[in-house]
Amino acid sequence: MKKILLIGHDANRAGAQLVLLQMLQMLKQRNIPTHLLLAGDGSLETEYRHLTGVTKLPQPVERLYGRRIDKVLYLLRIGQWLHRREEQRRRQAFEAELRAQNIGLVMVNTITSSKTYRAIHDLVKSYPVILFVHELEMAVRMYTQPDHLRFMLDHTDRMIAVSRAVARHYVETYGFDPAHISTFQLIDIPNLLQKINHARQLPDVLIQHGIPANALVIGGCGNAEWRKGNDLFNVIARQVISRYPDLPVYFVWVGMPRTPLYEDLALDLEKAGLADRVLLIEPTPEVFRYTTRFDIFALCSREDPYPLVVLEAALSETPVVCFEKAGGAPELVENDGGFVVPYLDTVSMADRIGALIEDPTQRRTMGQTLRRKVIERHSSEQSMDSFLSIVNQLSALTT
Repeated sequence: MKKILLIGHDANRAGAQLVLLQMLQMLKQRNIPTHLLLAGDGSLETEYRHLTGVTKLPQPVERLYGRRIDKVLYLLRIGQWLHRREEQRRRQAFEAELRAQNIGLVMVNTITSSKTYRAIHDLVKSYPVILFVHELEMAVRMYTQPDHLRFMLDHTDRMIAVSRAVARHYVETYGFDPAHISTFQLIDIPNLLQKINHARQLPDVLIQHGIPANALVIGGCGNAEWRKGNDLFNVIARQVISRYPDLPVYFVWVGMPRTPLYEDLALDLEKAGLADRVLLIEPTPEVFRYTTRFDIFALCSREDPYPLVVLEAALSETPVVCFEKAGGAPELVENDGGFVVPYLDTVSMADRIGALIEDPTQRRTMGQTLRRKVIERHSSEQSMDSFLSIVNQLSALTT
């Protein structure tokens, strides 16, 4: 059987990259041969390499021999020639490595990888292409360019969208044929449940951060960027905590690297007198030790196609409060797995979080309902069957 070439834009510990990791795990469990083309670095690369062969996109030549020697060579006009020769050598080695993989189909994970697909198109143009789409309008603007995206869509045989909101966006905005779109999420639920159960057996990690064992914890999780609404998380924390001065209410965000945005948010918290009640945790492989401690999950994203963090919260039986018109989460939460509030209405989100703080029975019931819906709607076996059915259909067209 020929290999599926999967293309990932980097190996950072974030939603789409973790979904790709789970996809590789599920494909390996079914003995489906794969190979991964990776355009960037990240902490997940080692885990990727445990599951499949990895080829890295060749990087630009930044140094030949050393700064001083290179300066002389460029002055003598020899450096330019050596530079071109080294780039050519890297490209030839890269192409030879890809050609040796016995590829039969390409699966592009995220539209962020559109640029990478375009760069290797001549090598893979005879293979059918599946595009796994995780992005909506804001992410499209941030992570790709119009010509790269248009090229990608024009060469996509089948699109997999993670939610109905995502599918609708590519039909209405880019004219992609809805007949060639499938809507489902590829997540390894048994693996996630195993990680959740394991995390619950470990000591409470929040105690070492000064959060008491009886705390009511409202959680957030994801990258630190405007699209994720980290600033809104702070605003909502201020509104909720001020309403319950006599309760141990804490807010914890996991996935906040020490960037200038972190410094801005930390300053906000200090000025608001919340530095000891709102905890910003850096990205960590032990994320489940934190998220399984959450009593309520606050999805403050301005845009999130169908966040893995919500699915993980659901499997932990944690109710979710999210914004409408912000992606696919409302499709899962509905009116029984938490609350969907008007877009950017932080007061309404604070109100709903408050309602869940005051009603532990409702918290428990909504969390259990959300977990059941994820298991019913996102069966790992059914999703992988659907994916492999698409692979077989496209492969049959080329034989």
